[in-house]
Amino acid sequence: MSSSYIDTALADIAGLSLFAAVRETPLLTALRDLLEDVSEGKTDDDPFPLSDTGQDIIADWAAFTSAFVQNLWQNRGDYSFHLAIARLALADDNPYTHAAEKRQNIPPVLSAMARTDLSRLGRIASFEIHSLGFHIAETLRKFGLEAAAQSIEEESRVFYAEGKKILAEGKDPLLAIFPENSVWGAALPAVTEYLRCNGAGLLNQRHSFYWTPGNMRDIQAVSGAAVFFPPAILSLSLRPVQNPDPVRLDDLYGYEHQRSTVIANTLRFLEGRCANNLLLYGDRGTGKSATIKAVSNEYAGRGLKLLEAGKADLGYLPELLDLLAGRSLKFIIFIDDLSFETTDDSFRSLKALLEGGIECRPANVVIYATSNRRHLVRERLADRPNTEAAASGDIRAFDTMQEQFSLADRFGLTVIYSSPGQEDYLRIAEHIAEKRGLLSPASPEDAGDERGRFRENALKWERWFNGRSPRTAAQYVDWVAGAGGGEEGGIKFPWD
Repeated sequence: MSSSYIDTALADIAGLSLFAAVRETPLLTALRDLLEDVSEGKTDDDPFPLSDTGQDIIADWAAFTSAFVQNLWQNRGDYSFHLAIARLALADDNPYTHAAEKRQNIPPVLSAMARTDLSRLGRIASFEIHSLGFHIAETLRKFGLEAAAQSIEEESRVFYAEGKKILAEGKDPLLAIFPENSVWGAALPAVTEYLRCNGAGLLNQRHSFYWTPGNMRDIQAVSGAAVFFPPAILSLSLRPVQNPDPVRLDDLYGYEHQRSTVIANTLRFLEGRCANNLLLYGDRGTGKSATIKAVSNEYAGRGLKLLEAGKADLGYLPELLDLLAGRSLKFIIFIDDLSFETTDDSFRSLKALLEGGIECRPANVVIYATSNRRHLVRERLADRPNTEAAASGDIRAFDTMQEQFSLADRFGLTVIYSSPGQEDYLRIAEHIAEKRGLLSPASPEDAGDERGRFRENALKWERWFNGRSPRTAAQYVDWVAGAGGGEEGGIKFPWD
């Protein structure tokens, strides 16, 4: 491996300007350190001296492979250096990526800088890591370090083979933007369109996130990069959902009227029309959360992102809305199992945000919440107006009750989910089993032994456990699936 080849790679890493943050990622930092040590004291005919850099190179190779594996673990296990660099490029927060997301006219200077940096990243992505590994191994052998040389060679072979396999399969959608052995700068229009559809920075890597704000003001105070470029603050407070629930709308059965309301509201939201905040209220296990996740999955391709927020973080909602208001994507803030023991600060923050506060909700944000409590706040007998306090003329009892009711009333729509009847419960269980290939499709009136046993055991299951609900039906089907499916008469149930 020639000195000029290594020097070119180092120059490309050093030259990143608009995408400078990519240079400081663990993967490229480790690669730069490795190349610098290989380059130190080396000419095309004179290998590096072991006493100066040999041990450092062994350590640098280990650091690079470790960073590579960590990158794979965070990005679905794609053993491809090419795709690793592609994801780092698209996940970068910079003025170009945000201008592209907002569908703004990108200034010529930004386009030129982005094109040049993408070309640099493309050359880095095509760097022959395996050849570098073989070169290091060959040199180490000259100093009698056979075991280290063999290890590096073996890792190089595996990384090369796996990377080529992934590129040859061509399944990753990023390969349509950055094909192997292409000039990435020429892909600027495709990159711009990708960012417009999927968002800039961390947001384009997933469509579901946990919001973990910590102290938003402290983040702004300690993060120089975030202060210089405010959109980066959002990435610091988001944690991608690595294994999102894959539920889709056609996986759900029953509650068609309720789902149609949620779908219609979401489509209005995506089309830029007026949309309401939603409260999905009802009995436990009836599919309220599943409906929101299924709608999010269904329309993720239209720039819809799902941000799950915990009740403890609701006090930071104004800061979150400030960050989201500057984005061109659409966001559902998802609050699951919303309830309050008292009308505390979190209660009042959410109440003001929904309606009545000085700041209005951005047009690109809606709030979808689920709850088992109709009025969201735990009611006490003393809060009711027909208690001793009310009888004695104390009107505060009425005030307390009105305060509790006011939050639920501020959701634009309340969608009610009640427990299914027996036949609906059985149909839900059958639908789930059919989707999973555990039950042959047939009408509910089918008198076949297989379906009859399935329905009989489904009824026993709901009596033994959590009552009739879609969740109970799914848990029953899980038990059947875990037993191997097949002839249900041979399955051992908890009551046997």
